[in-house]
Amino acid sequence: MRIEGAVPSQADVDAIVALVAKVQEVQGNEDVDGFISLFRKDAVWVTGHGKRLYGRDTIEAFTREVLPGAMKDSSATYEPDHLLFVRPDIAVVNVNQTYVERGGTTGSYGSPVYFLARDGSDWEIAAAQNTVVVEAD
Repeated sequence: MRIEGAVPSQADVDAIVALVAKVQEVQGNEDVDGFISLFRKDAVWVTGHGKRLYGRDTIEAFTREVLPGAMKDSSATYEPDHLLFVRPDIAVVNVNQTYVERGGTTGSYGSPVYFLARDGSDWEIAAAQNTVVVEAD
């Protein structure tokens, strides 16, 4: 993973990598409450299909509709690729997302970007764009 910007502590890098791992875990387990706990109250989420969701309550309502049952035929891995510290308390992380079908066959790909803010010692998602990667033939 490439790290740029303001010089981070190793604890901050580790916390952000752990947050991305938590996204993978809670989505894979279809844990709506766990997923919502990762967001700031005023967060903005843009889905892979471009739907804009403003605020944790709206993100929660949407997630409660779409996450349960979403992982019955597949799972996804999340690997941090690039981490930019804009300021010591603001970071942007690009993630490589790979969908894996139940037979182990790699499916499609995503390229989420998470804008993270640290209040105190905890990093939270302030804004995110979950982009589906379209491969050109």
